[in-house]
Amino acid sequence: MHLPLTTPFHADGRLNTRKLEDNVARYAKTPAAGLVALGWSGQPTLLSDVETREALAAVAGACVPEKVLIGGVSRDSVSSTLDLIEYAAVHEYDAALVRVPSFLADGDTAELLGYFQAVADRSALPLILDGERMSEEAIVALARQQAGKILGVVERGTDSARVARLVKASSEFKYDVTVTMVFAATTGRMLARSKAAEAQLVSPAGLSGGSAVSVAPAAGLKTVKTRTKTVGFQILAGRTAGVLAALEAGAVGALPALAASAPQACYEVLAAWKDGDPALAAEKQERVRALALRVEEELGVAGLKYGCDLTGYFGGRPRLPGLPLSGVEREEVERLMMGIRN
Repeated sequence: MHLPLTTPFHADGRLNTRKLEDNVARYAKTPAAGLVALGWSGQPTLLSDVETREALAAVAGACVPEKVLIGGVSRDSVSSTLDLIEYAAVHEYDAALVRVPSFLADGDTAELLGYFQAVADRSALPLILDGERMSEEAIVALARQQAGKILGVVERGTDSARVARLVKASSEFKYDVTVTMVFAATTGRMLARSKAAEAQLVSPAGLSGGSAVSVAPAAGLKTVKTRTKTVGFQILAGRTAGVLAALEAGAVGALPALAASAPQACYEVLAAWKDGDPALAAEKQERVRALALRVEEELGVAGLKYGCDLTGYFGGRPRLPGLPLSGVEREEVERLMMGIRN
Protein backbone atom coordinates (compact mmCIF):
# COMPACT_ATOMS: atom_id res chain seq x y z
CA MET A 1 0.00 0.00 0.00
CA HIS A 2 1.16 3.47 -0.93
CA LEU A 3 -0.35 6.25 1.16
CA PRO A 4 -1.44 9.45 -0.65
CA LEU A 5 -0.76 12.49 1.52
CA THR A 6 -3.12 15.41 1.93
CA THR A 7 -1.52 18.86 1.83
CA PRO A 8 -1.87 20.97 5.01
CA PHE A 9 -2.51 24.70 4.84
CA HIS A 10 -2.52 27.49 7.39
CA ALA A 11 -5.85 29.11 8.27
CA ASP A 12 -5.06 31.91 5.81
CA GLY A 13 -4.41 29.44 2.97
CA ARG A 14 -0.60 29.40 3.03
CA LEU A 15 1.18 26.06 2.62
CA ASN A 16 1.98 24.56 6.03
CA THR A 17 5.18 22.58 5.52
CA ARG A 18 5.70 22.08 9.26
CA LYS A 19 2.46 20.13 9.59
CA LEU A 20 3.25 18.25 6.39
CA GLU A 21 6.56 17.13 7.89
CA ASP A 22 4.84 16.10 11.12
CA ASN A 23 2.32 14.02 9.18
CA VAL A 24 5.05 12.31 7.16
CA ALA A 25 6.97 11.41 10.31
CA ARG A 26 3.84 9.76 11.73
CA TYR A 27 2.83 8.03 8.50
CA ALA A 28 6.34 6.60 8.26
CA LYS A 29 5.46 4.47 11.31
CA THR A 30 2.47 2.85 9.56
CA PRO A 31 2.68 -0.35 7.48
CA ALA A 32 2.48 1.63 4.23
CA ALA A 33 5.24 0.68 1.77
CA GLY A 34 5.45 4.21 0.44
CA LEU A 35 4.11 7.76 0.55
CA VAL A 36 2.69 9.77 -2.34
CA ALA A 37 3.18 13.53 -2.29
CA LEU A 38 0.74 15.65 -4.30
CA GLY A 39 -1.56 12.94 -5.59
CA TRP A 40 -5.11 14.07 -6.43
CA SER A 41 -6.08 14.31 -2.74
CA GLY A 42 -3.10 16.61 -2.15
CA GLN A 43 -4.76 19.33 -4.29
CA PRO A 44 -1.69 19.61 -6.58
CA THR A 45 -3.36 21.88 -9.12
CA LEU A 46 -3.92 24.53 -6.43
CA LEU A 47 -0.21 24.86 -5.61
CA SER A 48 2.17 27.21 -7.34
CA ASP A 49 5.44 25.88 -8.73
CA VAL A 50 7.28 27.28 -5.72
CA GLU A 51 4.83 25.66 -3.31
CA THR A 52 5.05 22.37 -5.21
CA ARG A 53 8.80 22.32 -4.73
CA GLU A 54 8.47 23.26 -1.06
CA ALA A 55 6.01 20.40 -0.50
CA LEU A 56 8.19 17.87 -2.31
CA ALA A 57 11.25 18.93 -0.31
CA ALA A 58 9.36 18.83 3.00
CA VAL A 59 8.10 15.29 2.40
CA ALA A 60 11.52 14.01 1.35
CA GLY A 61 13.23 15.64 4.31
CA ALA A 62 10.87 14.10 6.85
CA CYS A 63 10.56 10.59 5.37
CA VAL A 64 12.60 7.59 6.50
CA PRO A 65 14.76 5.90 3.83
CA GLU A 66 12.76 2.65 3.90
CA LYS A 67 9.57 4.21 2.50
CA VAL A 68 9.16 4.50 -1.27
CA LEU A 69 8.59 8.13 -2.27
CA ILE A 70 6.31 8.95 -5.20
CA GLY A 71 5.92 12.55 -6.30
CA GLY A 72 2.90 13.96 -8.13
CA VAL A 73 4.67 16.22 -10.59
CA SER A 74 2.29 16.72 -13.49
CA ARG A 75 2.11 19.91 -15.49
CA ASP A 76 0.40 20.40 -18.82
CA SER A 77 3.65 20.97 -20.72
CA VAL A 78 6.35 18.37 -21.19
CA SER A 79 9.13 20.78 -20.22
CA SER A 80 7.48 21.88 -16.96
CA THR A 81 6.76 18.28 -15.99
CA LEU A 82 10.37 17.32 -16.66
CA ASP A 83 11.59 20.25 -14.56
CA LEU A 84 9.56 19.05 -11.57
CA ILE A 85 10.70 15.45 -12.07
CA GLU A 86 14.31 16.64 -12.04
CA TYR A 87 13.63 18.49 -8.78
CA ALA A 88 12.03 15.38 -7.28
CA ALA A 89 15.01 13.28 -8.38
CA VAL A 90 17.41 15.66 -6.63
CA HIS A 91 15.38 15.09 -3.46
CA GLU A 92 15.69 11.31 -3.90
CA TYR A 93 12.17 10.43 -4.94
CA ASP A 94 11.78 6.95 -6.37
CA ALA A 95 9.10 7.55 -9.01
CA ALA A 96 6.92 10.29 -10.48
CA LEU A 97 3.13 10.10 -10.69
CA VAL A 98 2.00 11.74 -13.95
CA ARG A 99 -1.56 12.44 -15.09
CA VAL A 100 -3.13 13.32 -18.44
CA PRO A 101 -2.70 17.04 -19.25
CA SER A 102 -5.86 19.00 -18.50
CA PHE A 103 -6.21 20.44 -22.01
CA LEU A 104 -6.42 17.03 -23.68
CA ALA A 105 -9.94 15.86 -24.42
CA ASP A 106 -10.87 12.21 -24.05
CA GLY A 107 -9.84 10.41 -27.23
CA ASP A 108 -6.79 12.59 -28.01
CA THR A 109 -4.72 9.43 -28.26
CA ALA A 110 -1.92 10.71 -30.49
CA GLU A 111 -1.21 13.78 -28.35
CA LEU A 112 -1.65 11.78 -25.14
CA LEU A 113 0.86 9.16 -26.25
CA GLY A 114 3.23 11.85 -27.46
CA TYR A 115 3.12 13.60 -24.09
CA PHE A 116 3.90 10.51 -22.03
CA GLN A 117 6.51 9.21 -24.46
CA ALA A 118 8.34 12.53 -24.43
CA VAL A 119 8.28 12.67 -20.63
CA ALA A 120 9.37 9.04 -20.22
CA ASP A 121 12.23 9.38 -22.72
CA ARG A 122 13.83 12.26 -20.80
CA SER A 123 12.64 11.68 -17.25
CA ALA A 124 15.14 11.46 -14.41
CA LEU A 125 12.74 9.08 -12.61
CA PRO A 126 10.58 6.13 -13.63
CA LEU A 127 6.92 7.03 -14.12
CA ILE A 128 3.62 5.80 -12.74
CA LEU A 129 0.56 6.73 -14.79
CA ASP A 130 -2.62 8.14 -13.33
CA GLY A 131 -5.08 6.08 -15.35
CA GLU A 132 -7.96 8.54 -15.13
CA ARG A 133 -9.03 9.64 -18.63
CA MET A 134 -6.70 7.09 -20.24
CA SER A 135 -7.95 4.32 -22.52
CA GLU A 136 -6.79 0.74 -22.05
CA GLU A 137 -5.15 0.86 -25.47
CA ALA A 138 -3.10 3.93 -24.55
CA ILE A 139 -1.95 2.41 -21.26
CA VAL A 140 -0.91 -0.87 -22.90
CA ALA A 141 0.88 0.94 -25.72
CA LEU A 142 2.90 2.99 -23.24
CA ALA A 143 3.65 -0.08 -21.12
CA ARG A 144 4.98 -1.83 -24.22
CA GLN A 145 7.06 1.07 -25.53
CA GLN A 146 8.45 2.23 -22.19
CA ALA A 147 8.90 -0.99 -20.18
CA GLY A 148 11.07 -0.23 -17.16
CA LYS A 149 10.58 3.52 -17.58
CA ILE A 150 6.82 3.46 -17.00
CA LEU A 151 6.38 1.11 -14.04
CA GLY A 152 2.61 0.91 -13.79
CA VAL A 153 -0.74 2.66 -13.56
CA VAL A 154 -3.09 3.75 -10.78
CA GLU A 155 -6.65 2.71 -11.67
CA ARG A 156 -9.03 5.13 -9.97
CA GLY A 157 -12.24 3.65 -11.38
CA THR A 158 -14.41 0.78 -10.19
CA ASP A 159 -14.20 -1.43 -13.27
CA SER A 160 -12.40 -4.57 -12.09
CA ALA A 161 -12.92 -6.09 -15.55
CA ARG A 162 -10.76 -3.29 -16.96
CA VAL A 163 -8.07 -4.13 -14.40
CA ALA A 164 -8.17 -7.77 -15.49
CA ARG A 165 -7.85 -6.78 -19.15
CA LEU A 166 -4.90 -4.50 -18.39
CA VAL A 167 -3.18 -7.25 -16.40
CA LYS A 168 -3.61 -9.72 -19.26
CA ALA A 169 -2.57 -7.30 -22.00
CA SER A 170 0.57 -6.15 -20.17
CA SER A 171 1.67 -9.53 -18.78
CA GLU A 172 4.54 -9.90 -21.25
CA PHE A 173 6.23 -6.61 -20.34
CA LYS A 174 8.99 -7.46 -17.86
CA TYR A 175 11.94 -5.65 -16.31
CA ASP A 176 14.36 -6.18 -13.42
CA VAL A 177 14.29 -4.31 -10.12
CA THR A 178 16.48 -4.32 -7.03
CA VAL A 179 14.78 -5.61 -3.86
CA THR A 180 15.82 -6.63 -0.38
CA MET A 181 16.56 -10.25 0.53
CA VAL A 182 12.90 -10.65 1.59
CA PHE A 183 11.70 -9.07 -1.69
CA ALA A 184 10.68 -5.76 -0.14
CA ALA A 185 11.18 -2.59 -2.15
CA THR A 186 14.50 -0.79 -1.98
CA THR A 187 14.60 2.97 -2.31
CA GLY A 188 17.31 5.18 -3.72
CA ARG A 189 17.85 6.63 -0.27
CA MET A 190 18.35 3.15 1.22
CA LEU A 191 20.91 2.21 -1.43
CA ALA A 192 22.78 5.51 -1.12
CA ARG A 193 23.10 5.11 2.64
CA SER A 194 24.11 1.48 2.22
CA LYS A 195 26.98 2.52 -0.06
CA ALA A 196 28.03 5.16 2.44
CA ALA A 197 28.03 2.55 5.21
CA GLU A 198 30.09 0.11 3.13
CA ALA A 199 32.64 2.85 2.46
CA GLN A 200 33.21 3.19 6.22
CA LEU A 201 33.74 -0.50 6.95
CA VAL A 202 37.49 -0.20 6.34
CA SER A 203 39.43 2.75 7.70
CA PRO A 204 41.59 4.81 5.31
CA ALA A 205 44.65 3.84 7.38
CA GLY A 206 44.03 0.21 6.59
CA LEU A 207 44.25 0.94 2.87
CA SER A 208 47.75 2.46 3.08
CA GLY A 209 49.61 -0.72 3.76
CA GLY A 210 48.83 -1.43 7.41
CA SER A 211 46.29 -3.87 8.77
CA ALA A 212 42.71 -3.24 7.71
CA VAL A 213 40.61 -2.10 10.64
CA SER A 214 36.84 -2.36 10.59
CA VAL A 215 35.06 0.73 11.86
CA ALA A 216 31.39 1.15 12.66
CA PRO A 217 29.39 3.14 10.12
CA ALA A 218 28.20 6.55 11.21
CA ALA A 219 24.89 6.77 13.05
CA GLY A 220 21.94 6.27 10.72
CA LEU A 221 23.93 4.34 8.13
CA LYS A 222 23.55 0.62 7.56
CA THR A 223 24.33 -1.79 4.77
CA VAL A 224 21.48 -3.39 2.83
CA LYS A 225 21.75 -6.78 1.16
CA THR A 226 19.86 -6.87 -2.12
CA ARG A 227 18.86 -9.19 -4.92
CA THR A 228 17.29 -8.77 -8.36
CA LYS A 229 13.67 -9.58 -9.11
CA THR A 230 11.89 -9.66 -12.46
CA VAL A 231 8.54 -7.87 -12.31
CA GLY A 232 5.82 -6.83 -14.72
CA PHE A 233 3.72 -3.75 -15.36
CA GLN A 234 2.20 -2.80 -11.98
CA ILE A 235 -1.54 -2.18 -11.61
CA LEU A 236 -2.48 -0.30 -8.41
CA ALA A 237 -6.02 0.13 -7.11
CA GLY A 238 -6.68 3.82 -6.63
CA ARG A 239 -10.17 3.65 -5.13
CA THR A 240 -10.54 2.45 -1.55
CA ALA A 241 -13.95 0.82 -1.99
CA GLY A 242 -12.63 -1.18 -4.95
CA VAL A 243 -9.30 -2.38 -3.57
CA LEU A 244 -10.31 -6.01 -3.03
CA ALA A 245 -12.05 -6.31 -6.41
CA ALA A 246 -8.94 -4.93 -8.11
CA LEU A 247 -6.69 -7.35 -6.23
CA GLU A 248 -8.91 -10.24 -7.27
CA ALA A 249 -8.62 -9.04 -10.86
CA GLY A 250 -4.81 -9.04 -10.71
CA ALA A 251 -3.73 -5.70 -9.23
CA VAL A 252 -0.56 -5.95 -7.13
CA GLY A 253 -1.19 -3.15 -4.65
CA ALA A 254 -3.19 -0.06 -3.83
CA LEU A 255 -2.98 3.69 -3.51
CA PRO A 256 -6.22 4.43 -1.61
CA ALA A 257 -6.93 8.05 -0.70
CA LEU A 258 -8.69 7.00 2.53
CA ALA A 259 -5.35 5.69 3.82
CA ALA A 260 -4.49 9.26 4.83
CA SER A 261 -7.31 9.09 7.40
CA ALA A 262 -7.27 5.37 8.23
CA PRO A 263 -3.93 3.83 7.20
CA GLN A 264 -4.20 0.68 9.31
CA ALA A 265 -7.77 -0.15 8.24
CA CYS A 266 -6.86 0.24 4.56
CA TYR A 267 -3.68 -1.78 4.93
CA GLU A 268 -5.52 -4.68 6.55
CA VAL A 269 -7.45 -5.34 3.33
CA LEU A 270 -4.20 -5.91 1.45
CA ALA A 271 -2.58 -7.80 4.32
CA ALA A 272 -5.45 -10.31 4.50
CA TRP A 273 -5.38 -10.79 0.73
CA LYS A 274 -1.62 -11.25 0.73
CA ASP A 275 -1.94 -13.83 3.51
CA GLY A 276 -4.29 -15.88 1.34
CA ASP A 277 -7.41 -15.25 3.42
CA PRO A 278 -10.06 -13.92 0.99
CA ALA A 279 -12.84 -14.17 3.58
CA LEU A 280 -10.95 -11.95 6.01
CA ALA A 281 -10.02 -9.60 3.17
CA ALA A 282 -13.70 -9.28 2.25
CA GLU A 283 -14.54 -8.56 5.89
CA LYS A 284 -11.85 -5.87 6.08
CA GLN A 285 -13.01 -4.36 2.78
CA GLU A 286 -16.59 -4.17 4.00
CA ARG A 287 -15.36 -2.47 7.16
CA VAL A 288 -14.14 0.55 5.21
CA ARG A 289 -16.61 0.51 2.31
CA ALA A 290 -19.28 2.89 3.68
CA LEU A 291 -16.62 5.24 5.00
CA ALA A 292 -14.82 5.27 1.66
CA LEU A 293 -17.96 5.83 -0.37
CA ARG A 294 -19.02 8.80 1.74
CA VAL A 295 -15.75 10.39 2.80
CA GLU A 296 -13.46 9.72 -0.15
CA GLU A 297 -15.90 9.77 -3.05
CA GLU A 298 -18.63 12.18 -1.96
CA LEU A 299 -17.01 14.58 0.52
CA GLY A 300 -13.63 14.44 -1.20
CA VAL A 301 -10.59 16.31 0.08
CA ALA A 302 -12.54 18.09 2.83
CA GLY A 303 -13.78 14.74 4.16
CA LEU A 304 -10.35 13.15 4.00
CA LYS A 305 -8.80 16.08 5.83
CA TYR A 306 -11.38 15.97 8.61
CA GLY A 307 -10.74 12.24 8.88
CA CYS A 308 -7.05 13.05 9.37
CA ASP A 309 -7.95 15.43 12.18
CA LEU A 310 -9.93 12.67 13.89
CA THR A 311 -7.05 10.19 13.77
CA GLY A 312 -4.25 12.39 15.07
CA TYR A 313 -2.86 13.69 11.79
CA PHE A 314 -3.18 17.29 10.66
CA GLY A 315 -5.88 17.74 8.06
CA GLY A 316 -7.16 21.25 8.44
CA ARG A 317 -9.16 23.09 5.83
CA PRO A 318 -8.92 22.43 2.11
CA ARG A 319 -7.52 25.32 0.10
CA LEU A 320 -10.10 27.59 -1.53
CA PRO A 321 -12.20 27.18 -3.57
CA GLY A 322 -12.58 23.96 -1.56
CA LEU A 323 -14.81 24.37 1.49
CA PRO A 324 -14.65 22.66 4.90
CA LEU A 325 -17.34 20.26 6.04
CA SER A 326 -20.52 21.51 7.66
CA GLY A 327 -21.35 20.58 11.24
CA VAL A 328 -23.75 17.86 10.07
CA GLU A 329 -21.13 16.41 7.75
CA ARG A 330 -18.50 16.39 10.49
CA GLU A 331 -20.86 14.47 12.78
CA GLU A 332 -21.47 11.96 9.99
CA VAL A 333 -17.74 11.39 9.43
CA GLU A 334 -17.20 10.99 13.18
CA ARG A 335 -19.91 8.32 13.27
CA LEU A 336 -18.54 6.46 10.25
CA MET A 337 -14.99 6.48 11.59
CA MET A 338 -15.94 5.32 15.05
CA GLY A 339 -14.16 2.03 15.71
CA ILE A 340 -11.49 2.31 13.02
CA ARG A 341 -9.55 5.35 14.16
CA ASN A 342 -5.81 4.71 14.14
